[in-house]
Amino acid sequence: MTDTLLDVEALVVETRGSARAQAGRRLVQGISFTVGREKVAIVGESGSGKSLTARAIMGLLPAGLALRAGRLQLGETDLASLDTRQWQFVRGRRIGLVLQDPKFSLNPGQRIGRQVEEALLLHGRLPKAERRRKALDLLAQVGLDDPERVYASLPAQLSGGMGQRVMIAAMLIGEPELLIADEPTSALDHVVRDQILELLERLARERGMGLLLISHDLQQVSRFADRVLVMRQGAIVDSLPASGLAEANHPYTRGLWQARPSAATYGTRLPTPDNPRGALS
Repeated sequence: MTDTLLDVEALVVETRGSARAQAGRRLVQGISFTVGREKVAIVGESGSGKSLTARAIMGLLPAGLALRAGRLQLGETDLASLDTRQWQFVRGRRIGLVLQDPKFSLNPGQRIGRQVEEALLLHGRLPKAERRRKALDLLAQVGLDDPERVYASLPAQLSGGMGQRVMIAAMLIGEPELLIADEPTSALDHVVRDQILELLERLARERGMGLLLISHDLQQVSRFADRVLVMRQGAIVDSLPASGLAEANHPYTRGLWQARPSAATYGTRLPTPDNPRGALS
């Protein structure tokens, strides 16, 4: 864990105020954290603000939302002050974003090769043959058995796991310093989930990148991350080593861990962070 890549201080995401309501409603409550050349996971229930945090960092908040921050920096770059043109340089080249489902992230009418090469087209002037070579090499690196066939395919011709590997290749071809993965395995079956997380962990280590993983799966996070930030209702309520999740002291973190599904609890009412006995209140 060396060199701070991402420095977030007092990050607020809120709805934009109107003439009748001067202040907006806060959805992310002034959170602060850093990410170095390590694997940091943000976990929490649906609606806790973890995906909004990722989109705020990427400058991709939905219309109607705004951010404020004491500091939001990637290295020496102030992300909060970037305009549209400056963001085009940063996205894909310095920060990559892998989303939940490749069906919605990949262009259904465009060949895979063109989509993987997009960052090179936006940020460089490599000859076509060199772009193709780099794309094929990266498709092989992410574990696709027949890169030539995948390169010429349309997204509908690929499985979900193959599509997610393509998305990872597309985000890494620009050699970013930081990769944000927002629930990258939620649309995949259990076996493929572990394969994708193992791939992300290996690539982050080999490339010396920072990895910010957004997830609700504490079992996976405990195996693949270095540190964990726990969010609830837009605030970070706990921070701990991922290996310590099973022995967490914070009651909310402990409740999340106890609520994870397993074969032993199949068919029973799971506890919740607010109702640790799992019984109706």
